[in-house]
Amino acid sequence: MPDLNTAVESTALVPFRWPDFRRLFAAAACSTLASRGLAVVLGYEVYELTGNPLALGLLGLVEAIPALSLALYGGHVADRTDRRRILRNTLGALVVCAILLAFLETTNLGKAQLVMLYAVVFLAGIARGFAEPAAAALEAQVVPWELLINSSTLMASCWMTAAVVGPLAGGVAYAKFGAAWTFVGVGVLYAMAWTAVTRMTPRPIPAPPAGESVWESVATGVRYVVRDQVLLGSMALDLFAVLFGGAIALLPVFARDILQVGPIGLGVLNAAPTTGALLTMLWANRHPPVRHAGRNLFLAVAGFGVSMIVFALSRSFALSVAALVFSGVFDGVSVVIRRGILRLLSPNHLRGRIAAVNMIFIGSSNEIGAFESGVTAALLGTARSVWMGGILTLIVVAVAAIRAPELRRLSLDPRRVVRRDAEVDEALDAEGN
Repeated sequence: MPDLNTAVESTALVPFRWPDFRRLFAAAACSTLASRGLAVVLGYEVYELTGNPLALGLLGLVEAIPALSLALYGGHVADRTDRRRILRNTLGALVVCAILLAFLETTNLGKAQLVMLYAVVFLAGIARGFAEPAAAALEAQVVPWELLINSSTLMASCWMTAAVVGPLAGGVAYAKFGAAWTFVGVGVLYAMAWTAVTRMTPRPIPAPPAGESVWESVATGVRYVVRDQVLLGSMALDLFAVLFGGAIALLPVFARDILQVGPIGLGVLNAAPTTGALLTMLWANRHPPVRHAGRNLFLAVAGFGVSMIVFALSRSFALSVAALVFSGVFDGVSVVIRRGILRLLSPNHLRGRIAAVNMIFIGSSNEIGAFESGVTAALLGTARSVWMGGILTLIVVAVAAIRAPELRRLSLDPRRVVRRDAEVDEALDAEGN
């Protein structure tokens, strides 16, 4: 077994020596390609059916309601059940959802078409409520603790790469082959992710405290986050920044009405933020921004807010793409730091529940933020709602920097972070040889 301290310093790719990390990496790549391509197609389909930006906001809300409602229970299940089996079951459910969407595209349901699309998205949200806590918790079990920053950055890079390719592929497939065949392709990708997860080795299941009820279990995870300024502060900062400053749900409006670039242009706009974030990940794989992690996090979120202001005011497609790329660069820094916080500062027996709390924060900022974007765009106008949100993001950063000094001073160097998890899985050492 290689010396881990040397490995961390010498290469960012050492987590690939663990077979289950490779399988989880492949599953994440396939499922992210599927979900991001699906988001582009569904967004364009809904806007084509309705011509109403509020309907795009509702699309995000329909998925968020079951996902966020079930997240805390999903975190409890992830800390009491084989996490690999949870992912296998939820990926299977997503394959079924993709098949249903393809079938809907071959039928003529008239006004009921939109309702049925929302119904399938609701089912996918249920699967997501269980999948995300389990995936986050399992990720921290497939490599030794000392490599969690490396593995977390690699997984984030995987997500970002797939998130760049997914929207582009989804937009092109929609334009060339239509929605039905695109949904079939999405189903194939989810099936490939299911196969990769099925090949993983089951991991130890943390022993629950005797007599602990479901609600006591859920409350334990919530209390842990609420009492930790770093965990709570990083989650809240992301929540309010994206809630106010995000514009992804409104990109179909920018693509069709403001920039007039069509579905392929929409794919480019969707891919632009993740392209910027991917560039950050490639740099962070070798130079993770961990020494002054807290300070870097605040600067990154502020940069994200400025980028959104520029995007909202732009009427040039090139400038709009550039602004979104820079928003992704700043968001990439934020992602690396927040994922590092979650992986390093979460004990194994609470990882599912802490990941569930984090999912609620992220889901509130993304899906509920999409609904908020739709409402404010309908009331104030699309461009105005986005630049006003960017200004609010800058205000949130200033307030959080004052109210969360521990987060502001945070360092995530694994050699200096106090480990909160006493569990040592010796099987990982043998597996990595």
